[in-house]
Amino acid sequence: SKSEKQTQRLGFSLGACLREGDVVLLEGEMGAGKSVLTRAAARGMGVCGPVPSPTFTILNIHDGSAMKLYHFDLYRLEGEDALYEMGLDEFIPARDGASLIEWPQMAAEAMPVDHLAIDIRYANDGMAREITLTPRGAFDEKRVEEILRKMEDCHEYPDD
Repeated sequence: SKSEKQTQRLGFSLGACLREGDVVLLEGEMGAGKSVLTRAAARGMGVCGPVPSPTFTILNIHDGSAMKLYHFDLYRLEGEDALYEMGLDEFIPARDGASLIEWPQMAAEAMPVDHLAIDIRYANDGMAREITLTPRGAFDEKRVEEILRKMEDCHEYPDD
């Protein structure tokens, strides 16, 4: 991705293609674009209004047009046990929505086998981002192809 707009187009396309029960794990360095991608995915799911990062609350739930978005930020989590103690594992996967999880490595053992892993890294020039989508388990390559086709059709990102 050479711009924030391109990252937003990918996120919007991702959100438009998500289904109930989907889990997306977002990894990458601080400031790489995980929250940008998530906010755009929320728009693709029909979420209106602000989509702040749940850094201190761990989980924000947003109503989309067809399903809910469960937006996790596990950066401050102290491992899987904390996730289980708070009862948040019941939303991974969620029955009535999709779960997008930033910093999933903080509770790696609680992450499901079936998911889409998205890794966002700074490119060599420090400006662009390298974004890798890796399907796992039931979230297969055909689903990634669907997201990429949707992105090709999305020439503009619908601004807030």
